[in-house]
Amino acid sequence: MMTEYAIIAGGCFWCTEAVFKQINGVESVESGYIGGHVANPTYKQVCTGETGHAEAIRLGFDPEKISYGELLDISFATHDPTQLNRQGNDIGTQYRSAIFPLNETQAVEAKAAIARAQAELAEPVVTTIESASEWYPAEDYHQNYWEGEGQENRYCLAVIPPKLQKLRKHYASQNK
Repeated sequence: MMTEYAIIAGGCFWCTEAVFKQINGVESVESGYIGGHVANPTYKQVCTGETGHAEAIRLGFDPEKISYGELLDISFATHDPTQLNRQGNDIGTQYRSAIFPLNETQAVEAKAAIARAQAELAEPVVTTIESASEWYPAEDYHQNYWEGEGQENRYCLAVIPPKLQKLRKHYASQNK
């Protein structure tokens, strides 16, 4: 088995991490920062919106169990790709909807996934396809957040369960 990687941004990384940890074929989920102009950014810096980074997740996945395109479809189904630089109450470019393809095949599939999402939505999809720049893992306390203190965080309790319900409803066969 060969592990492949995908980098996706869809708002708060606590929320996207919680979704993708439920998916069959996803071997690892790491929260982090990508797409900015500051080396080794901190969470505090990224939250200002001034570094240019997006909160994102880097997925390690088994392409024999789940395809890159399916991961993108799940992302579109569990966040709102029609909101520019925000997800709900999280506002700023750090919460943008973006795909960071790691090769030309992923770039082609990213365009196809956006087209599939657009066919399902009345509003324009604003998800960007951006060049994969340096990946910076988020601080340790952000990793596996939902499984730890996230289940006591009011924000997470309001946002993550509805995302997990969408996941179970639309992708029951992909759940672990």
